[in-house]
Amino acid sequence: MTALLTEYSDFDRHTFGPDFVWGTATAAYQIEGAVDRDGRTPSVWDTFSRQKGKIKTGETADVACEFYDRYESDLRLHKELGFDAFRFSLSWSRILPDGVGPKLGGRLNEAGLAFYNRLIDHCLALGMTPWITLYHWDLPQALENKGGWPNRNIVDWFAEFADICTKAFGHKVKHWIILNEPLAFSVLGYFTGQHAPGRRSFRNLLPVIHHTALAQAEGGRIVRQNVPDAQVGTTFSCSPIDPFTASTRDGAAAARVDALMNRLFIEPALGLGYPTKELPFLAGIAKKVAKPGDMERLAFDFDFVGLQHYFRAVVEHSYFMPYLWASQVSPLRRNVSTITEMGWEVYPESMYRIIQQFSQYEGVRKIHITESGAAFYDTVQNGAVNDTARLEYHQNYLYQILRAKRDGLPVTGYFAWTFLDNFEWAEGYRPRFGLVYVDFRTQQRTVKASGRWFQQLLTNQHRLADVNQS
Repeated sequence: MTALLTEYSDFDRHTFGPDFVWGTATAAYQIEGAVDRDGRTPSVWDTFSRQKGKIKTGETADVACEFYDRYESDLRLHKELGFDAFRFSLSWSRILPDGVGPKLGGRLNEAGLAFYNRLIDHCLALGMTPWITLYHWDLPQALENKGGWPNRNIVDWFAEFADICTKAFGHKVKHWIILNEPLAFSVLGYFTGQHAPGRRSFRNLLPVIHHTALAQAEGGRIVRQNVPDAQVGTTFSCSPIDPFTASTRDGAAAARVDALMNRLFIEPALGLGYPTKELPFLAGIAKKVAKPGDMERLAFDFDFVGLQHYFRAVVEHSYFMPYLWASQVSPLRRNVSTITEMGWEVYPESMYRIIQQFSQYEGVRKIHITESGAAFYDTVQNGAVNDTARLEYHQNYLYQILRAKRDGLPVTGYFAWTFLDNFEWAEGYRPRFGLVYVDFRTQQRTVKASGRWFQQLLTNQHRLADVNQS
């Protein structure tokens, strides 16, 4: 990895071309705090994080980064680091406290709309492009009480939310992301129970997958109708899948995992249907879950797809995982040299491979890397955070993106995960992915060495005017 750094450390933003988008990605629940203020009602994550044992550290995001109150100074810092685009999500329950709006008998929270209008206006005043994610996992608890994503009505609930948001902000915001990582909130939330709302049932899985895929397409149609000049996309968590051995069984296991992790939601959007050949249980959607006309409604012609890539997966055949018949071989078992605090392998070439894989779809014309980053143990020493491992991660993964561009693959943007250290879902506050260190006791911000490197990359400035924001 050091050799790559030495050879390619001289690239800058111009190397990637004038139209390449540089930003960071964030999520409302992970940074905003203010969970019970100005009309916001609980989301499934508020409820989940209060259940004993659900969050490894026993913490909640009640305060998080206090971004709700600090967004002005945080966005100034974001701009100072040289980023052109700021990706954030909308808290559904901050805008619709009942989960639904007036058309479906609920309330519209003007204070919630006003907050996001202020946030958008501040981005624009600073010359940064706002990128809105409509859904980043924080379903209103009021809707979970009615069945959540397994309930067919979720498609209508989400459609109304998307309609309200695009009509409120579409005259100012032209970049829209429908869903963040549908695989994660559907499977981890309703099948394995590792994420909110923590339900564990195979009975939930097929309805959740189908309703999510329908909402993904319907949300795209609503954005395009209400904001005709918008760029509309959605995002997928994705990883190249390698078999552990050359055996036929491990190869078949890798194909099944690839169908689940990389193909499950993009192929319906492209009009290709669900990958039932590799995952026969998905045939139950058409037989038991779908209504007439549903399979045609799954398709939507997105302007771009967002790939959220962190690591590759190496898998082997396993009898202990029903339906998938595969398990991941841990990096420790494979004697991987560089592993993040999340236990993920650092493998830069996987970035090139996943861009290449998704580029092979005929309907994918533009790719943004809408998340990529690494958690390592950070400490503040003499007012600085020397996070060399994270800096190297971004540098080496960016080189693989540059390699993909030079090979003619349609990758056109990079959003680092993430701007600020934040509440990392079921892991709590311990894993730190940020380019900016947050002291969660004092809320002081300290730009890390990785953040300084991005500033140099994007602005050719070698020093920050003020590296500490309180």
